[in-house]
Amino acid sequence: MSKNPVLTEIVERYKPIWALDHVASLLEWDMETYMPTGASKPRGFAQAQIALIKQQRVLELAGLVSKAEKLGDLNDFEKGMLRVVKRELNYYMKVPPKLLEDLRRTSTEATVVWREARRKSDFPMFKGYLEKTVDLKKQEAEKLGYKGHPYNALLDLFEEELTTNDVDRVFSPLVLNLKRILNKVLSEGKFPNKHPLESLTYDEAAMRRVNVEVLKLLGMPESTFRMDVSTHPFTTSMSIEDVRITTRYEGKDFKESLYSTIHESGHAIYELQVDTSLEYTPLPKASSTAVHESQSRFWENFIGRSREFTELAYPTLKANLPFVSGYSEDEVYRYFNSVKPSPIRVDADELTYNFHIVVRYELEKKLIGGEIEVSDAPALWNDLMQKYVGIRPEDDAHGVLQDVHWSGGGFGYFPTYSLGNVIAGMVFHRIKKDMDTKDIVRRGEMGRIKAWLKEKIHSYGATYSPKELQKRLFGEEYNPQWLVNYLEEKYTA
Repeated sequence: MSKNPVLTEIVERYKPIWALDHVASLLEWDMETYMPTGASKPRGFAQAQIALIKQQRVLELAGLVSKAEKLGDLNDFEKGMLRVVKRELNYYMKVPPKLLEDLRRTSTEATVVWREARRKSDFPMFKGYLEKTVDLKKQEAEKLGYKGHPYNALLDLFEEELTTNDVDRVFSPLVLNLKRILNKVLSEGKFPNKHPLESLTYDEAAMRRVNVEVLKLLGMPESTFRMDVSTHPFTTSMSIEDVRITTRYEGKDFKESLYSTIHESGHAIYELQVDTSLEYTPLPKASSTAVHESQSRFWENFIGRSREFTELAYPTLKANLPFVSGYSEDEVYRYFNSVKPSPIRVDADELTYNFHIVVRYELEKKLIGGEIEVSDAPALWNDLMQKYVGIRPEDDAHGVLQDVHWSGGGFGYFPTYSLGNVIAGMVFHRIKKDMDTKDIVRRGEMGRIKAWLKEKIHSYGATYSPKELQKRLFGEEYNPQWLVNYLEEKYTA
């Protein structure tokens, strides 16, 4: 990938940094799955120390990066590696160790408190941690620097060069079009807003068997992938050869567990298909959070909620969930694609999901911009939910406390969910030029789709920035029209 001695040395000296990320990811996975709740403080201390060691190691690369910047005629790998390392170096040069330590400690402790606060629907229990987190994120934004809104500094951490202007440009037409489509769907009733299968209970062991069979349909490997259970489903990549997901089992409305599994598998497929030659370098990771989300949403919705996938999975559902036998494939398809405004983001359908993201985006901007206080968040959340989704949450567990992201300091993360939907629409539009996805899914030939995604997106890892990757593949960036076209054709044609 590189014969230049300066860049070769950067790669060699980056290996311990890769190892630190590996350990931190493992600790985060354990925290969400098996760690005792009383262990949050020592775990927070350990994570903070790892972050401080990583900061020292990255700062030691400053001289080599300075030399590399003067080099000419770099290949794409070398340019990408240098870009990624420079971004890390910029962060660690600007964010002081004390702030870094406070961010890591607070996020670990706050995550455990959030779980209990959500369970009890007790916002005051979590309020102090959220106030501290917001203050720390404001400090982080100031240290990093920004043009325009301070929220831009935090957006850039998840989506390189993303600004509020970019987000507003996408969200404005997207919201208008989705409201138009939603109103038509609700008035026509072609897709139900309530389905009998939502209220039927299932045996957890049976649902586990369904999810295992679905993993087989998706071609998930046994030796480099595993699935566990957590409160909030997630994906963690320790390396290209160690990727783990979680799902959840709530005892009824089986599509929630099913699509959590497919969604997280989409994330895992991306991580598992990065070119192995990038391992131990700065590049074996996604181009960005939105590109990552595009892959999970592509598999969950464009593939997983298709009529063809319903047909493919139907025998497995009937074999393990006896009550499914009372419903035809068409009825199960309509159940999978029911359209109903819901207070919970992770349960939202394709048409209303992005409204949930707009709520969080507007709240985050106001909190980081100092326009509101943390104490204002629950009421404003409910007002915005009423405005965009048409629902007022019954309590804070169904409102401001429902997501884990703020406890972990993930301000700037939420907009990438909708941008991921937008990019997924672009992927779907583009892949159909090369193959008949309907026929391929009906036949269960997921390997062909995975191979296309690997060639066009996955194998590069973070070699290209998200905007550059989109321009290379689509000739444009963050175009919501392809998502709108897909939804309009599916729900109103």
